[in-house]
This record gives sequence, C-alpha cells and structure tokens, in this order.
Amino acid sequence: MSGDDNLLKLVDAEEADDHDYLLQEQVGFILRKAHQRHVSIFAARIADLTPPQFAALAKLRDVGETSQNQLGTLIAMDAATVKGVIDRLKARGLVELSRHEVDKRRLLVNLTAEGREAIERLIPLAREITQETLAPLTNKEIATFMKLLAKLA
Repeated sequence: MSGDDNLLKLVDAEEADDHDYLLQEQVGFILRKAHQRHVSIFAARIADLTPPQFAALAKLRDVGETSQNQLGTLIAMDAATVKGVIDRLKARGLVELSRHEVDKRRLLVNLTAEGREAIERLIPLAREITQETLAPLTNKEIATFMKLLAKLA
C-alpha cells in the first residue's frame, strides 16, 4: 500500500470501525511525536532557553515593547504561562518590565540590551533548527506541510 493509500485510509472515517483504531495512526499522536522531535533538536542547539522563552524574545524583537497580555496573545500563551516565561526572562536580565504611563495596571515588557543581543545571536540557530526539523521533507513537501499546519492552527 502506498503512502497516499495509507493517508486515505486514515482520513476515511466512514469506513473505519472501532477495531481499526491504531494509536500510531492518529493525528494527535503523530503531531506529538513530531513536536517531541523538534523540541529535542531545539534543546540540542539552544540549551539555555525553552521554546516559549525563545518565542517571547523573538516576538519582542519583532514588535518592540508591548503589554504582557498582548505578548501572550502574539505567541499563543495564556496569561499565567506568559507571566512565568517573562518572570524567568526578567530574572536572567533579558527583558525589563515597566508600567504603562496612563494605565498603571498594564505591565509592559521590552528587551534589555542583553536580551536583544541574545535573540540576534540565536536567530541563525533557530533557522538551523527549523531546517533540521524539516530535513526529511522535500521543498515541495515543506511548503505543503506548512500550509496545512497553518490551516490546522
């Protein structure tokens, strides 16, 4: 059976019954394995930051100073998770926090000089991580895969 036939078998839920369920053919299981592979590659190249910490620094590099809540939205993290990420980055001197001039309840996050230097140094490594993660695929497959992942996200 070809790969395309296997894919059709996975997608054709009308023909499947409860006895045909195989964990290793389920989308969540396959996505988790792919994610684990990517995180392993990330950790091997960037050992001193977690992927969420890297995401926060990279997005701050892109957008500049922003509220903690907005940063969480931009990097797909809930408020509690982004607070923990920011607290750890602040403790390392990579970000600084300040209060909004008008709305004192609003906490703003910005890169420090050290944080900007760190993310600029790490961006080339992040590109290599992406390339290594996608290495088993052809360029055409990568384009299709990224388009389909974006559609799922």
